[in-house]
Amino acid sequence: MLFRLDEDRAGRPVLLVQSQTAPDWGGLPAGYLLPADPFDPIPNPAVKRVELDFRAGQLLRFRLRANPTVKQKRDGQKQGRRVAIAREEKQLDWLGRKAEAGGFLIRPTDVRVAEPGREFGLTRQDPQADKRHHVELHVVQFDGVLQVADPDVFTATLRAGIGSAKGFGCGLLSLAPA
Repeated sequence: MLFRLDEDRAGRPVLLVQSQTAPDWGGLPAGYLLPADPFDPIPNPAVKRVELDFRAGQLLRFRLRANPTVKQKRDGQKQGRRVAIAREEKQLDWLGRKAEAGGFLIRPTDVRVAEPGREFGLTRQDPQADKRHHVELHVVQFDGVLQVADPDVFTATLRAGIGSAKGFGCGLLSLAPA
């Protein structure tokens, strides 16, 4: 499952969720969802099944909120640590590498870094280890136009998401006709 918290034109929060299975919103507490607007034909929550059918060369507008990072080696450790990429030029390079591996192409001139780097920290409790983990994120929003290079690889990338921090609302690639 991938998700992203956006805002509608009126500034109200909108939660976008992408899942392979239909969500069950029945477990949400009463009042958690905004009441449905009687003048809006779209129900709340709205569930839309999407059939993915891309072709090579197809142009699409996109939005991606991501946590661009690189892994730095640590002495004596198997796992490196993730370090945020802070400079816009390097963030666009990161996106270009993800695009190439993900079956699509971007031109940096066709991409706008809408949120160049919002940093925030989260602390979560790990009940298994009885420890707390502090997570620092450097979230960037990319808006632009992409070109599908390999439809099969692109479809797999769209389903899997892009980058790290997916559990914190990053990685969902949303698309619209160009």
